[in-house]
Amino acid sequence: MAYFSAFGDEFPLEIVTDVLGIEPTETYKKGDIIESSTNPNLVSTKIRRRKKTDWTLSTGYQESYDINNQLNPILKSLEGKTEDLKQLKVKYGLEFLFMIVIQIENNEKPAMYLQKNIIDFSSLIQAEIVFDLYIFS
Repeated sequence: MAYFSAFGDEFPLEIVTDVLGIEPTETYKKGDIIESSTNPNLVSTKIRRRKKTDWTLSTGYQESYDINNQLNPILKSLEGKTEDLKQLKVKYGLEFLFMIVIQIENNEKPAMYLQKNIIDFSSLIQAEIVFDLYIFS
């Protein structure tokens, strides 16, 4: 799975959606309650809340042997929106993040490299790129 996230303290999610002309796959606001685990054995009395407001565009989990297969569709959705993203970043104090979540099963590892277009776009909008790796045996 790969996703692009625009996050910050508090900002109008609907304006980001309107400016970019893209429907996010997930949003939440600072202070929203984080859903607790569905595992009945894990009972928590503490209510956890979101610390940031977040607008996310995600591929969801897909079977793939190359992370660029997930990153490129997200990049294509954001194509031509560099200036809009920069303006949103300044106006609302946003941070941008590309997250690549990799689940390895049966020792079948995907190609893990970033194509130049992804690096260039991330640099233009000052986005971080983060990898989250889970290995299942």
